[in-house]
Amino acid sequence: MTSRLPPPSTWLPGSLPDDNLVLHDWPLPVGGPIRGQVLLVHGLGEHAGNYTELADQLNHWGFAVRAYDQYGHGDSSGQRGDVPHVDRLMLDLATVIDDTRTLLDDRLPLILLGHGIGALVAARLVGHKLRRVEGLVISSPAFSVCSRIGQAQLLRAMTMVAPQLPLENRMIPEDLTHDLQAIETWRRDGLRHERLTVRMAHFIVKQGDEVLARAPRWKLPTLLLYAGQDKVVFAEGSERFAQAAPVGVVQTHRFPMHFHSLFHELDRRPVYEALRQWLCARYPAIMLNQAPPYP
Repeated sequence: MTSRLPPPSTWLPGSLPDDNLVLHDWPLPVGGPIRGQVLLVHGLGEHAGNYTELADQLNHWGFAVRAYDQYGHGDSSGQRGDVPHVDRLMLDLATVIDDTRTLLDDRLPLILLGHGIGALVAARLVGHKLRRVEGLVISSPAFSVCSRIGQAQLLRAMTMVAPQLPLENRMIPEDLTHDLQAIETWRRDGLRHERLTVRMAHFIVKQGDEVLARAPRWKLPTLLLYAGQDKVVFAEGSERFAQAAPVGVVQTHRFPMHFHSLFHELDRRPVYEALRQWLCARYPAIMLNQAPPYP
């Protein structure tokens, strides 16, 4: 099921009045048990449709699922690989949370699940306490990327004079997963892109540092999943976040031989199992007297 979300009531500088975000919903059957609502936030260059397998699995475990194409991605509006303002992606997520809350039973938890820059955006929203959520899952978060997309000082200077200048994106599908079938599917996917502007690169570098600085004050129950052979972001960023967070708040799983796209890896069973155990241990199933979200 796909729908279009009206734009936020307040636009940031550079936004267009006809911007839209495309939503994807995977509802649960009416009348069955439900554990909560998971909101997926995809990574750079991809779109929500890449996560159908994950959404189906979450449904099987008792979670309704919603995802959306971020600004400049998929079928949503915006220049590919760019971000017009430092807060744009975070405010888009806040808008989707608000819309989801209007449809969500008050007894059900809302859990964010972000991958790559989606994990960065979700963690930034949590760190700023911009919206209430009951849990956070971050997969291969873009907390440390600097030497892979450019030096921070150079990016900052370039942002002042040529923010929309395209950068060379050296990421290739073979760096994302060992699964050859997934790689071939991505190559045929016309909605995926490999674009990255100076402004987007600077955003990722700066906001990754910001989230790491907030880690010692982290309070929200969080599951951190990261790859030991990540060629897109540095595992060191995930390790720094886990070490700085208060004891017991962040549960961490490192997959030593996996590449960046954990939920698309050839051996993704341990990734899914870590996610299932964490979610099901924290969010018990309940029966509702009405239909789950998005009937």
